[in-house]
Amino acid sequence: MKKTHIRAAAALAAVVLLFSNAPQVDAISARSAILMDADSGRVIYEKSSHEKSLIASTTKIMTALVVCEQSNVLDRVQIMPEAVGIEGSSMYLREGEILTVQELLYGLMLHSGNDAAVALAIYCGGTVEGFVALMNDEARRLGLKNTHFENPNGLDNENHYSTAEDLAKLTAYAMENEIFAKTVSTKTIQVGDRHLTNHNKLLWRYEGADGVKTGYTKAAGRILVSSARKDGRRLVAVTIHAPDDWNDHTELLNMGFEGYETKTIAKKGDCVGNMIVVSGDEQTTQIISEEDFCYPLAESEKVSYLLPGPGFTYAPVQAGDDAGFVHILVEGKPVGKIKVSYGNTVEQSRKLEKSSLLHRIFGGGQ
Repeated sequence: MKKTHIRAAAALAAVVLLFSNAPQVDAISARSAILMDADSGRVIYEKSSHEKSLIASTTKIMTALVVCEQSNVLDRVQIMPEAVGIEGSSMYLREGEILTVQELLYGLMLHSGNDAAVALAIYCGGTVEGFVALMNDEARRLGLKNTHFENPNGLDNENHYSTAEDLAKLTAYAMENEIFAKTVSTKTIQVGDRHLTNHNKLLWRYEGADGVKTGYTKAAGRILVSSARKDGRRLVAVTIHAPDDWNDHTELLNMGFEGYETKTIAKKGDCVGNMIVVSGDEQTTQIISEEDFCYPLAESEKVSYLLPGPGFTYAPVQAGDDAGFVHILVEGKPVGKIKVSYGNTVEQSRKLEKSSLLHRIFGGGQ
């Protein structure tokens, strides 16, 4: 599916939660959670996913994304005194030492270094405050309506928050960035005299896991954002305040991969319906899909198409002409739309043409 199409589908899919006949998971420990199909944006599972919460070090997903998008990872960074001795988790930076942006990203995402977050923020944004403004700009650009940042590392602040849904959207987007994806999928790496091991245990425990970030403070609880890829599909799971997060994510990901399969609902050139043609020499014309549309479905879910507007058109109709869009429904709920065209030419009825000609000759003038 095209990226632009994915965005449109995701916008619709964001309001589609669980269908009544879809696979379910047993109760999970998280206070709020979500499981999202990254490519389509479909929300497969959710539990209080719109609830705002402290997000601890999962903040660093946004920190890393902004750095990856706005910096050259081969650049060398001299560590300023402001980035040394930051409270919380650390990669133990030393004032004056020089590391590349990529090395600092490893320290940020594998070792959850709060000091690495500050060093990258100063390098990329000029000041920590300037970088935080970039983070909030990116959140607005991505449509993360329930997210706000006050720092680059996730230290507790009442004005620093997000939701499971927003973190899933952010992560699905961030994993499209090759440098980000490479960084968060790395299990271990040597950075100078530091041996960094990724805190994300799912990289070892779950087949297909390829990211992304853990988080914890006493106030926020245990937070985990994970990504896994199998058979060409990527799922993103988020749990907030989850005492049993590793098992929560295993169960969510298993349900998503085993209970759903991405299917091609419409192929370019497929007939997806018929439209009535008024005053034509034929009564209907075929409606043809102009693009492919793929979507994850449970085995029992039913797909249908909805023609917008009145459901008819007037002759003449030319094959290949733009016919607008057709909405795709799963279990009666909208999940996306496809561009369509008319499949066959329908000329105006000859009887109507003759009637119109006689009307103009004998009685149509004023």
